[in-house]
Amino acid sequence: MPTARVILLTGPSGSGKTRLAARSGLPVLRLDDFYKEGDDPTLPLVGADVDWDSPLSWDADAAVRAITRLCREGAATVPLYDISTSSRTGQERLELADSPLFVAEGIFAADITARCAALGLLADAICLRGRPTTTFRRRLLRDIRESRKPLRVLLSRGWRLLRAEPAIVARHRALGAHACAHHEAAARITRLRRTAALTTGGSPRS
Repeated sequence: MPTARVILLTGPSGSGKTRLAARSGLPVLRLDDFYKEGDDPTLPLVGADVDWDSPLSWDADAAVRAITRLCREGAATVPLYDISTSSRTGQERLELADSPLFVAEGIFAADITARCAALGLLADAICLRGRPTTTFRRRLLRDIRESRKPLRVLLSRGWRLLRAEPAIVARHRALGAHACAHHEAAARITRLRRTAALTTGGSPRS
């Protein structure tokens, strides 16, 4: 039986998932650390470039295994990934410290909603939804600041995602995620924490 459950937090790249997860007061599993490495022959392509926005660029099986271990054992060894070099740089131990909930955030989180639900591990699945132009600006500034990819790649990807954002949100909803703005997402997480605290006899962390 699981001792914890997962809140899957998804949304378009740049929608604010990492910021909201950090502010949730819960342990956070970074699903972007489960990207495949740049020399993996199964990576999907867009022209001559790798399509890092395709779920095929991501190891969903490894992510579900980590979530399962966290829910059932309270700890898991998870990879560390460097997006700028498209490579895994190591691993770390993530521990829940008896928290009955944790957040797993990333652009492919919705793709494992059904699997987590079937395993009895899912507390909620949330897709952050905002203005595509705002998401575009945040994403580009972040990616340039972190030197994630060459500027040519960032601009090409940014324009493509700007046009595709409504379809991305629709796809996440079809996969079982509730699409909402930041304030509603934060309120849903707060309610889950309060319910979990009542159930376990503890108190939600601030």
